[in-house]
Amino acid sequence: MLGCIKKLKSNHSTPIEYKLPLGDQLVNLNQYIGQAIKLTHTGNIYCLNCSKKTKKSFSQGYCFNCMRKLAACDMCIMKPETCHYHLGTCREPKWGEDNCMIPHYVYLANTSGLKVGITRHTQIPTRWIDQGATQALPIFKVKTRRISGLVEIALAEFIADKTNWRALLKGDNAELDLLAKAAALKPLIAEKLADIKLNFGEDAIEELNESVVDLSFPVTQYPTKIKSFNFDKEAEVSGVLEGIKGQYLIFDTGVINIRKFTSYECEFEAL
Repeated sequence: MLGCIKKLKSNHSTPIEYKLPLGDQLVNLNQYIGQAIKLTHTGNIYCLNCSKKTKKSFSQGYCFNCMRKLAACDMCIMKPETCHYHLGTCREPKWGEDNCMIPHYVYLANTSGLKVGITRHTQIPTRWIDQGATQALPIFKVKTRRISGLVEIALAEFIADKTNWRALLKGDNAELDLLAKAAALKPLIAEKLADIKLNFGEDAIEELNESVVDLSFPVTQYPTKIKSFNFDKEAEVSGVLEGIKGQYLIFDTGVINIRKFTSYECEFEAL
């Protein structure tokens, strides 16, 4: 099978079911766990937006021109607190309305340890799966992406807001009491939340009372040493597929972050 790869599609089951988009096809990856497979990059990269051939991928799958013009590639996607829609300078106002000026959730997750994150309401639980979280707990619902970023910054003074990918791939973390963690953190940011409500309205932030979501990944063996494959350096990735976690395929020979190579044309083979 040959086509441009995109980020892994997932279904929240026990364990999580993964499919690899390969052009217009979907490869059911779970069935290959325990078997040898090979992914070969043809050397071609086609922009995720305009489909033009590009020598280099920007912002996970775009050509340089599209990266410069699309709102989905703007800096505020990585740093939502810098959203500038309200200033009238959004690259694509309609895209901003559909994706940023909508409800978002602030959550706690257990990835490589306790972390805070944000996601659109439409991306639960996909966001948690993509991050390789074994547990997740939404703690606030907010009106816009910008507000979610401001809440995240407040919490990031006390806990991590990034995942250590190497630790993520060395095994499942010890279970955390996310409800207790949330109860301890909320008073620490009460003043910051009050300031946000003062600026954006009392209904800008809603405190939630949700249950912890547990996630189980299809992994038979975690690596003891991490070797990361890179299609920019080597065209072929092969080995026995020992598991999938987050956006990583775990082989007996190393690991590869599929999302990083969105738009790379690859051939998939079962050996």
